[in-house]
Formats: sequence, C-alpha cells, structure tokens
Amino acid sequence: MPSRPIAFLLTVTLIVGALFAPSHGTAAPVTVTSRITAVAVYPDRAVLTRLGRVELPAGDSELVLDGLPAALVDESLQVSGRGTAAATILDVNLRRTFLEASLDPRLRTLEEELASLQREDEAIAARLGQLDQQRSLLQRIENALTAPPAKDSPAVRPSLDEWQRLLAFQAENLTRIAGDQQSLQQQRTTLAAKIAATEAQLNEIKGRTPPRRSQKAATLRVSASRAGTLDLTVSYTTPGASWSAAYDARLRAETRAIDVTYYGVIRNGTGEDWNGVALTLSTARPALGGGAPTLSPWVVEPVRPMPMAYAVQGAATSELKSMRRAASIASDSMPPAAAALSEEADAVVAQASVQTGLSSATFRIEAPLSLPSDRSAQKVVITTLNCPADLRYETAPKLIEAAYLSASSTNRSDFPWLAGPVNAFLGDTFVATSALRAVMPGEAFTLSLGVDDSIAVKRRIVKRFTEETGLTSSGRRVTHEYLVTLTNNKKTAERIVVREPTPVSRDEKIVVKVITPAERDISSATVQKEIAREADGILAWRIDLKPGEKREVPIKLTIEHPADLNVTGLD
Repeated sequence: MPSRPIAFLLTVTLIVGALFAPSHGTAAPVTVTSRITAVAVYPDRAVLTRLGRVELPAGDSELVLDGLPAALVDESLQVSGRGTAAATILDVNLRRTFLEASLDPRLRTLEEELASLQREDEAIAARLGQLDQQRSLLQRIENALTAPPAKDSPAVRPSLDEWQRLLAFQAENLTRIAGDQQSLQQQRTTLAAKIAATEAQLNEIKGRTPPRRSQKAATLRVSASRAGTLDLTVSYTTPGASWSAAYDARLRAETRAIDVTYYGVIRNGTGEDWNGVALTLSTARPALGGGAPTLSPWVVEPVRPMPMAYAVQGAATSELKSMRRAASIASDSMPPAAAALSEEADAVVAQASVQTGLSSATFRIEAPLSLPSDRSAQKVVITTLNCPADLRYETAPKLIEAAYLSASSTNRSDFPWLAGPVNAFLGDTFVATSALRAVMPGEAFTLSLGVDDSIAVKRRIVKRFTEETGLTSSGRRVTHEYLVTLTNNKKTAERIVVREPTPVSRDEKIVVKVITPAERDISSATVQKEIAREADGILAWRIDLKPGEKREVPIKLTIEHPADLNVTGLD
C-alpha cells in the first residue's frame, strides 16, 4: 500500500511536573530538534509555532521537545503531526526542568568576549610591569657607575669612550621603553573602552531579560504502525511579547494630502529569540476575557454599628492579612536558590496584508522577522496610505501666539488603526509629536501637525481700566479691550480658527457684557457663521485669509459688580 500523509491534532490540558512511565517495548526517548517558524503577536502575549522532523521506527516511541520557555501557558500547548509514518499521538506531557546556569546564547557570547578582553588587558598590564622593571634596572646600572667609590676600594673611573657607550646604551633603551609604554597605554585605553561597552551591553541584557533558570520540555508518546518521517508542529502561548501602533504623518502641501505610514512596534521578552519567523500582528485582546463582565448589585443602605464580636473578628482578620502580606514580601525577597521552586518567567515599503474577522483584525507581515528576546523595540510597516485632507489652523493667542495646523481626513483603507503616537512632518521636516485615537475603516480622523510660523499671530492689550458706576459710586466696572492680528504669509488661502475666552459669571451680582463683537454677530456653535459661542464662554472666529492678507480681530468686554463685593478673575 503506498504511504500517504496523515495529520494529527491534539489539544490537551497538561499537568506540570507529572511524569509517565513508558510502556514495555518503547524505545529510548528521542530528542526532537525544532525551531520557531511563525509568531503571532497580540497586545500582551504571543503564540509561537515550532517545527521539527523526526524519523520514527515502527512501534511506540517517546519524543522530547526541550528548551521551551518556562512561562509557556500549559493549557495553550497544541501538537500536530504529518508525515509518511502511520503514526498516532497517544498523549503529551509537559514538565519543568531547572538549570544550573543561564542558557541565553547572547549572554554567554558577551561573557566570553568580556573575559577575553580582560585577559588581554591583564597581559598588557604584565608587559607594562616588565618595562618598569627594565627602566629600574637601567637606573640602578647608572647609579652604580656614577656612585663615588668606597673609601677602602681603589678609584676606578670609566674612560671617555666607555662613558659614551654607556650614554648611548641608556638613551637607546630608555627611548625604546618609553615608546613601548606609550603604545601599550594606548592599547589599554582602547581595551578599557571596549570592556566598558561590553559590560554595559551585558548589564542591559541582564536587566531586560533575567537569566533563564528553568525551562519546560514536552514529551510525546507516539505509536507508528510503520517506519517513516513525522513532521511535528507545536504551538503555544507565552507572555512577555507585545505590539503597539505608531504613525508617521507627512503633509504634502502642494497636493494638500497626508502620507500616513502605519507601524507596528514589537517587543520580544518571551525568553526565546525569533530568527527569520513569519510574523502576524493581531488586534484581538484576549486579556479582556471572552464575555462581558457581570455587574454586582448597587446596594444603598444605612450604616449599621459593627457588633463588638464582629469587630474583634475583623481585627484578627486584618492582622492575618498583614501576616500574609509580610510572608509574601519575604517570599519575594528570597535568594535565587530558595526562590527557584516558585519562579515565574516573565525603497518600496513592504506592507502587510489584512484579514478582518468578526471582532478583530490580523496583519500578516510580508518579510521574515528576526528579533532577540531583549525587549528592544522593532518597527515594521503595516501599511501606507495617501489621504486627501482638509487643512485648517487653530490658535489660542491668550496662551500662545502661534497657529497650529490640523488636517481632517478619512481612513480609506481596510486596516483598523489602533491608538498610538504620531510623528508629524511638514514635507521632510519634523515638526511635532501628537497622538491618534483608534480609527476604524471609513471613519474620519484629525491629525495635529504642529506650529506653522507662516501664519503670524499677535495679541496685545489695547485698554484695561476700572471705573465707578452709580450715583453713589456703589458699583464698579472693569473694561478689557484686546486686539488679535492675523497675517497669512503663505501663497495659498487658509482658514484660521481663533479662540478667545470671555468671563463666565458664577453670581447674579456679577454682570459680563461682550461689546465687541456685537451680540447680533455671534451665533450658536452649530451655526456656520464667522463668530460662534462655544462652551464655557469661549468665542471662536472662523476666518478665511487670502494669500498675504492681514486681519484684525477686536475684542471688548466689561465686568460690572457691586463695589463692596470682592471678585476674583478680573485679570
């Protein structure tokens, strides 16, 4: 009978630490080498897929996939197989194993590199010590030859030729020693910088990813009616990974459109490096659960005195809670050896394809991704979009004499945009960082694009004075008069929205009157006139300025109150 592929899928609930004994006739356990081939990243976790191939003999076999992360969610483990062996997966067991040292290859590589640099530095230090000894020896020779003879020894003086040879010997060797010392000191300075950089990198990785002190291994019992190959697919969920949205918004003034680049910012802290994996990003949020939360009754009742016995019991319960809290703190502060048993591990731009489901969307990144497990951020492009935009400027000159550009448009893509930061550019010039709310396909949105100095805004106080009112000077009136000047220095017509506050009275004795603009010129905020009254006494002018046009906006108002009434907020 010709062999044909057969697929198996088994989702199991696993009991950590449970061991099963192989049946009689089962071969020795076989370690299956596997690698991560695909990763699906959620906002707070990731689903990893591993592939491994094994040659199965006929009969029962025990397969071991080790090196799995300790934080793996046991209930999420899924195993499937496909191959020429007519195999049946009997059961799967997951267990935790503890390690004597970290298995992180990046840490081992850096530690070995640091040790090598330190050995090299020690060798240079030893060579410098030898040169110091040679210099001391030359000095002793010179001292011995130039020292006066002892009283009981005949006076023997070197000849002139001997003195010249001695001086030449001294000069030659001292020059050599000085040159060697200078060269070695330079090498040691360079080494010190490399050692410091390696130590900093090592400490950074240790800080972001604590050394793995435990791992998990999956053991499968498989029965094959004939020998053949079996390709195993293992997938599991692990915390420590996340992704969030970020955007670049680039305004093209000549076309009055915005180029939006939608990024996914990915962080990997799962304890496993991702090398050339197929990546997908999901907007689903499994942490919120599968159903809506259940509300508890909102009970309103009189406060009843607490009985004495209940009070004593409550005090004891409070003391018990404090003891438990103290025990918890002590447990958290245990040294690693004691805490090990309770450890819990923590050009043309390529675009993603989108698959929209009933309640979430999945973005499939086209290019393979490599990302170490050090929680460093990596940006991948999800999509780019050109959005025709309606531009306008907004200013609140009482606070800042500047015009802020904003652009309104619509998400015309099939991609839901998650909330995230936006880097705003005018052409190729970075101008500001703002934020974008979540925007669904077909939904309108507004982007803040920072200050544009080509729209000049000035505000000055024309008058401010106080006068007495009434026949007996029983009242007081404070008059404010301002002038806001707008100048359009652009070559295009632009709309500017100017907002100015007017006083809001909280007492009927305090009367506020807006003289300029006149009341007949002010509409409600829902009427599209040039001047509108918004909430909390804000007046908004919608002014269209032609290229090079200058416009003055006068504001005059009065505040009247009894002279004997102390009033705040008059300035």
